[in-house]
Amino acid sequence: MSAVLRWRRGAAAVFALAIALASALAVFTAPKAAHAAQLTQITEFGENPGNLEFYLYVPDDIGPNPPIVVSNHWCTGSAQNLYDWMQFDEMADQHGYIVVYPSVTRASKCFDVASQASLSGTGGDSVSIKSMVDYAIDELGGDPDRVYATGISSGAMMTNVLLGVYPEVFKAGSVYAGVPFTCFATTNGSEWNSDCATGQIDRTPQEWGDAVRDANPGYEGPWPRMQIFHGTEDQALFYPNFGEQIEQWTDVHGTDQVAEFTDHPEPNATRTRYGTTDGQALVEATSFDGVDHGVPHRLLETLRFFDIVSTDQAAGEIAGEGSGRCVHLPRSGMANGTQAVLWKCNGSTKQAFTHTAEGELRVNGKCLEPADSVTAEGAGAVIGDCTGGDDQRWTVDADGAIINIHNGLCLDAFGGGVLNGTPLILWTCSGGANQTWSIR
Repeated sequence: MSAVLRWRRGAAAVFALAIALASALAVFTAPKAAHAAQLTQITEFGENPGNLEFYLYVPDDIGPNPPIVVSNHWCTGSAQNLYDWMQFDEMADQHGYIVVYPSVTRASKCFDVASQASLSGTGGDSVSIKSMVDYAIDELGGDPDRVYATGISSGAMMTNVLLGVYPEVFKAGSVYAGVPFTCFATTNGSEWNSDCATGQIDRTPQEWGDAVRDANPGYEGPWPRMQIFHGTEDQALFYPNFGEQIEQWTDVHGTDQVAEFTDHPEPNATRTRYGTTDGQALVEATSFDGVDHGVPHRLLETLRFFDIVSTDQAAGEIAGEGSGRCVHLPRSGMANGTQAVLWKCNGSTKQAFTHTAEGELRVNGKCLEPADSVTAEGAGAVIGDCTGGDDQRWTVDADGAIINIHNGLCLDAFGGGVLNGTPLILWTCSGGANQTWSIR
């Protein structure tokens, strides 16, 4: 097969990948809440052999020595796309970290994860992104001991490259639908490696681990931790790449490929941890059964793995048994008095609730409560500033009922509704499917 034909097929796969991602990520699109901090382009930031653009988000009230999260977009995407579609900035406002957004300028809008220069740190995109991190440390006071990277698709592949080339810089990575470090390497100048994309490159754990060690002669660790998400039906970067990434990073850390911990955080998800059983494992891997390249993004799980959000803050969706839909905050999801509704579960922060030790259901820094502290049936379930009052405290029964301590009423999907937009209210507990929930 000619190089031109391979590239055309690769480009077609990238285009299909972009369409799938646009569809999968469109659920995150929402107007940004008004605040002074904005996505800002930095034009002078040091060595830039990849000719990347550098965008930065710094929260209004950033504390000293904040963490740095490098967020890498997908093929055909951009920093602006990622900023618009994902809520890294809103979460940065809540948890106080700097977001670095690299943006590809070449025609494919795919990161350079194939050239020897980028894979060795002698040129290409890896060097450009390292310059952005240096800028965030030197000019903004970012914490050099808390630098992380994450990405989707091409951005996930770039995250693997960054951790493989600069293990002394990045403490951890979180990748959504990616491939191992060096898997996409080519020697003919092509950006696309079909053998890797289709999961045909099968190396031993040691061979994968040696790729990282050989890129860092003399470096003895600590090595960055890795979190991996992948769909079993991925037809852009095939599912075998999930296992190859596990093999690579467990070997780098000197563990075997037998998981110390396995659970199912969602009905179609299997999560394994290697090196420890807790939430900051050396390697953590989650596969989604039946999911294609549009693997769901779990931002709070990523921040939990990065140790930016504590384990007891790592929130989950509240899913209704009767509807299969999630408790959701419409519009910006930030204004006091916003009434919760049912909506398709999408992993966004507007569906990420934390049931605190005090019994609160916290979301976006607000607490769920009955409108106007009403004690009678029919009060809307709304959000407000957290006060510690009984009207903002809830119990979750073993049968799935969520009961407000203030009025003894249950969280209820109005009229037994199951469609997007169904308002959520407080009603006498009945044990019905529209009052049965799971926090996952």
